Amino acid sequence: MDDYIKFENVKKIYKMGESEIEALAGISFSISKGQFVIIAGASGAGKSTILNILGGMDSVTSGKIFVDNREISKFKSKELVAYRRFDVGFVFQFYNLVQNLTAKENIELASQICRNPMKIDDVIEGVGLSDRKKNFPSQLSGGEQQRVAIARALAKNPKLMLCDEPTGALDYNTGRSILKLLQDTCRNNGMTVVVITHNLALTPMGDQVIRVKSGLIDSIVHNEEPLSIDRIEW
Repeated sequence: MDDYIKFENVKKIYKMGESEIEALAGISFSISKGQFVIIAGASGAGKSTILNILGGMDSVTSGKIFVDNREISKFKSKELVAYRRFDVGFVFQFYNLVQNLTAKENIELASQICRNPMKIDDVIEGVGLSDRKKNFPSQLSGGEQQRVAIARALAKNPKLMLCDEPTGALDYNTGRSILKLLQDTCRNNGMTVVVITHNLALTPMGDQVIRVKSGLIDSIVHNEEPLSIDRIEW
């Protein structure tokens, strides 16, 4: 399969006063279109830095990043805004919902800034919130709020879905249902989904598992037969 995402010797150095912190020390990997990818590692390993750079929210110090045959590491500010707006959906550990908008209105907000949005009611039904769409975030459980956040990302009909510890603030059963939703989205929509997590028990569900340690790639494993989340316990 052709590479949809490609990192080539990517380095990221943060300056903190007189000192420098090397968050990424020269990493290379590729992801094919439509894959469900797990990026795993301990806190501080560099996972979020990878996701932030891939999502156009941060820049590289050196190296190259290609997405869909475009070198996004060369993008100027305006190009990065368009990339984030049209190509990428974000799901964070904390839901970042607008508190004075209903669930449906939060999702509609995202659909208004993209080129080819999905039908809002179809998206809401797809995440199992048809009976909660008129509720405000404060009236929803943590799992329901995360479903709204996923629906908001899906409504943009993005090519790439980036998920930063999407189950980190959820209980076990709710977390499993969210992961199933993400895995099903990848399979049914042909969307490329990248999930970062510190939970190594989740790695069997990925088409590809990229383990990061101290700013370097520790290992890359391709699962020929990824497991459904229903078959994974932790």
